[in-house]
Amino acid sequence: MTTSNRLAWLDALRGIGALAVVAEHLLPWVYPPLRPTFMNIGMYGVVVFFLVSGYIIPASLEGRGDVRAFWTSRLFRLYPLYLLVCAIALLVGLWVPIREQVPRDASGVFGHLSMLLDVVHVGGLADPMWTLSYEMVFYLVVTALFVKGVHRFSGWYAVAFGALAVVAGLVIGAPWLPGPWPAVVSGIVFAVGMAGLFSGRFQTAAALVLGAMALVLLVGSSYVPWFGAAILAMMFTGTAIYRWEKGTGPLWPVFAAAALVAISPAWAVAAGWWWVQPPVWITTLVLAGATFWAGRALRHRALPRVFVWLGLISYSVYLVHHPILRMVPILFGHMMSKPVWERALLAAGYLVVLLLVSWATYTWVEAPAQRLGRRLVRRRQTSPAGWPPNGSSSSSSSWPSSSTPSSSLPSGAGGGAG
Repeated sequence: MTTSNRLAWLDALRGIGALAVVAEHLLPWVYPPLRPTFMNIGMYGVVVFFLVSGYIIPASLEGRGDVRAFWTSRLFRLYPLYLLVCAIALLVGLWVPIREQVPRDASGVFGHLSMLLDVVHVGGLADPMWTLSYEMVFYLVVTALFVKGVHRFSGWYAVAFGALAVVAGLVIGAPWLPGPWPAVVSGIVFAVGMAGLFSGRFQTAAALVLGAMALVLLVGSSYVPWFGAAILAMMFTGTAIYRWEKGTGPLWPVFAAAALVAISPAWAVAAGWWWVQPPVWITTLVLAGATFWAGRALRHRALPRVFVWLGLISYSVYLVHHPILRMVPILFGHMMSKPVWERALLAAGYLVVLLLVSWATYTWVEAPAQRLGRRLVRRRQTSPAGWPPNGSSSSSSSWPSSSTPSSSLPSGAGGGAG
């Protein structure tokens, strides 16, 4: 079966990205030789997700024209499932120790509540949560640019962050702001800033403070500053593509930013991982970019409904797959000690369970939360003291349904592979 909905290509890309992330974590447990070494399949999925986010998140904010409506959608889209997975990870921790990168103090709590984990050097309860940090940074920066009316220079921002990635790689080898206090302070500022965003009186000031904080954390407190800057360059590259399509921006910054991101780890002080070595890193970026462009080229064609469905549940797939995977050896023993055929059967069973659980969490957690967010937006827009009725009142979803009304652009995906 196929669907011709004009947003189906975004759903399909999210589905592909989610499966790539799952494969990155599953293959070493099942049959390591199947894991490619010429590229990082998990990072490939991450880059696809970030390009989609960059392409659609600013369009969603601008289409709404209302910061409070946008953030209501974001919070109700991301946090319900995220908090549920945090609880699941803590429960799984009764059998599998929580990884040591998660601080056992206030910084761990504040880092998770603000979702700024990676940029305050706090490990997530579930490994894939690290990418949500950069999604949050992007939202905060885009909001600050929007309230100042300078949000349309996306190509220049992509190039600037690409250049920052190169420079940061040369001069920053470790966080300049170490210790637990960045997570605690930023968590408090985040909470106060969110309250300010929802107030009419302090909205602009709150947006600017949060945007500035996000940039400081990105450069001064993240695990690998050059990598964080490269991610922001990727996301603004997606925005630059959107603006070029609409005739409001040039295309050349896309290629300039891509080139800067490609060379950013070449001379970086902190770049010892196999997947940031030039051949692997560049191949991964090229394949992810080609996938995005292929999806865009097919945007007017009918696509297999299964890919659209995978995109619909991809946020759930992304967040719940790792806690479930950690339970497999507890229930069935170490997979590498089993014959290949048995590992293959376990992997197939794991995928079936993952898709069923993801469908359930989407149906009973994500979708109801999104509907509640939409009701709150509509209520405020129709209230005499509420928001002005500008922009779209439809849900802005990280992984939107293909049934999203054509009058409302959904917002993009968060997620990547560890």
